Amino acid sequence: MYPYFNSSKMFFFFILIFSTLISISSNSWLGCWIGLEINLLSFIPLISNSSNLFSTEASLKYFLVQSIASINFLFSILINMMLMKNFELNFFIMIMMNSSMLMKMGSAPFHFWFPNIIEGLSWFNSFILMTWQKITPMIILSYYFNKNFIIMIIILNAIIGAIGGLNQTSLRKIMTFSSINNLSWMLSSIIISENLWIFYLFMYSFMISIMCFLFSMLNMFYINQLFINNMNSLIKINLLINFMSLGGLPPFLGFLPKWIIINFLIMNKMYLLTFILVMMSLIMLFFYIRITYSAIMFNYLKLKWFKIYVKNNSFILMNIFSFFSLTGMILSTFLYL
Repeated sequence: MYPYFNSSKMFFFFILIFSTLISISSNSWLGCWIGLEINLLSFIPLISNSSNLFSTEASLKYFLVQSIASINFLFSILINMMLMKNFELNFFIMIMMNSSMLMKMGSAPFHFWFPNIIEGLSWFNSFILMTWQKITPMIILSYYFNKNFIIMIIILNAIIGAIGGLNQTSLRKIMTFSSINNLSWMLSSIIISENLWIFYLFMYSFMISIMCFLFSMLNMFYINQLFINNMNSLIKINLLINFMSLGGLPPFLGFLPKWIIINFLIMNKMYLLTFILVMMSLIMLFFYIRITYSAIMFNYLKLKWFKIYVKNNSFILMNIFSFFSLTGMILSTFLYL
């Protein structure tokens, strides 16, 4: 899946995991900050590649953005320590800390770096950036957040994630805006409960891993490759199932965590927020359907001399994942029994 994953890259990958554990198990703000810095310095060697200028540019941009967010976080920690008894400034310190964490995870309106950086990454690195790299900022955010500010951010994420993906032809950028939209659901779940957030993150990571695995296996980066390349019809059906699951369409697995969050939001009388999240999910489903429609229906550009062959083991694994995606409605039915 990742051709440059040698022993040195493996070492930095383990450091990346270890740095997240440092941050989430720390009992001080400074310990959290140290974990974030180790995380940053271990992820850059993973994404940088001397033979690819795009990945080198992406690693430089990532370093600059994450450094700015870390400086803001450290600055807000220091102000908080010095002015702990000044309750008038607590709100501004809280907003600064929240904003720095939102910038680190690529949340709207601090998402400006996210689509540009992911365009220069491989599918494996894109998967790490869309899933694992969100864990530490999310947990730190859950310690100290302003609820009204986070609700405003949730609405922005839902709208920007849905609208931003409409005019894209790059599959990596579509996945990025999908990640921004899903971030609104994650933030909603972390307001409700950390256990619900863990469940949603696990389900989202499972779904996005299938998509990244598929696109990496087929070596696809743009929408037009889906109907120019001569693909097996079963691969196209797998794409359809997994895209619909990622969009949260009811018969599929992706609907289950979204349904639980909708139930909790309605119980807490957050009707407007629920309405916005559901409406934006429909827009997300629109451009997922556009991609799968292109893949399934446009067969006029079949190239006889170019055919994609998929290894049997990978194909079996892909079918198993798709079968799991179809079990969402069964799980949803028995959840409240």
